[in-house]
Amino acid sequence: MKNIKKSTLTFFGTFLAIYIVVQLLLSLGLLNNFWRGILFWGAAISMVALGLNLIYGFNGQFSLGQYGFYAIGAYGAADITWRWLNNDPSGIVVGFFGSLVVLGLYALVGMALRRFYNIKVTTRFISYLLATGLGYWIAVVVLRPLLEPVFNGLLNALPGAVTQQIVFFFALASGALLAGIASFLFGIPVLSLGSDYFGIATLGFTIIVKVLLDNTDTILPFVEMKGARGMVGIPQWTNWTWVFLCFMLVVIVMRNLLHSSTGRAILSVREDERAAQLVGIDVTQAKLLPFVVGSIFAGLAGGIRAHDLAFLHPQSFNFIQSFNPLIIVVFGGLGSMTGTMITGFLWILLLEGALRLLLPQGFETWRFVVYPLVLLIMMELRPEGLFGKYELPFLERPLAKLRTKTAFSQVDGQAVITEEVAQ
Repeated sequence: MKNIKKSTLTFFGTFLAIYIVVQLLLSLGLLNNFWRGILFWGAAISMVALGLNLIYGFNGQFSLGQYGFYAIGAYGAADITWRWLNNDPSGIVVGFFGSLVVLGLYALVGMALRRFYNIKVTTRFISYLLATGLGYWIAVVVLRPLLEPVFNGLLNALPGAVTQQIVFFFALASGALLAGIASFLFGIPVLSLGSDYFGIATLGFTIIVKVLLDNTDTILPFVEMKGARGMVGIPQWTNWTWVFLCFMLVVIVMRNLLHSSTGRAILSVREDERAAQLVGIDVTQAKLLPFVVGSIFAGLAGGIRAHDLAFLHPQSFNFIQSFNPLIIVVFGGLGSMTGTMITGFLWILLLEGALRLLLPQGFETWRFVVYPLVLLIMMELRPEGLFGKYELPFLERPLAKLRTKTAFSQVDGQAVITEEVAQ
């Protein structure tokens, strides 16, 4: 315990206290379903916004595609649990294990491509796209006949409550993996564009996802999603424990990534992409990694949100909604995890909670007028956001160690090496 920093103990102690208090309020019935939904929604949108902050605030890539990956995670996770309730374990096999096979093939393709110099973007994209198709084909043709009986036997032999939690874990993980794979394939050709063009491309991606969701029962072979009518029959399995664990997982993974040497490379691309390239940083990798990780966060949040609402509709993921995490990131402060977390909860608490109860009916139609006005005022008065660059001590990135200079001196005729901190 002596080696654990005080900031770490304070951070985890505070969040553990928050978990216990909220759990008690829910258990005692002091938080009704409305405020419970607001709390869970705030956690989900904060996770989406944290992913966007990693992409935009820390890496400098302007993106409007978070809601597209949020939708992929939501529908992917919901389809797995829906199938399980209808005695079809194929969703787990294809969604989870198929995604793992795809990731394995990605590793092999990456090793093969690194043997060649100056591979074109088109070649890389086609190679990974073929690997994706092959991976899911293996899952459908090979893994499905082998693993479906195993899952039916093992999971059905367990108590119902345990089976539910296991299936829910696979659903959330599958939704996150599907969002990550989609972002990887999309990011290979698009991240070579400049930041503004990249933002337009990601907005187009969100629109494409929404159109596909409108036609899942016609263009895509997912009749259970019911297209523009909305998907029903999703189990309401999200609880406070799952929300808390997923939220903490996102925070810790993002914090540790930014504190690593890879995180410093990500930040260097934001500061000066050309300079980062000149000192030997793989700029393509430094752009693609935060884009994929941020999209995985969005996919995980989508699975949480889907199993809280127990209903999904494509209209909830249109391109207008994709501005919500962007506004939260700008309000909280670009490059501030603390600002994004607090602003995400406050955003939902005020706009979807308190103001809906206090203001007259019909206010929600004015939100798209209020949002830009408030955003313009914020950009004028405090462009760095409410929290600026402030971070909680546990989340704050440590400064790099100062370089030292070596000095030689003689003591009793023997050479002695001393190090002094460079000023």
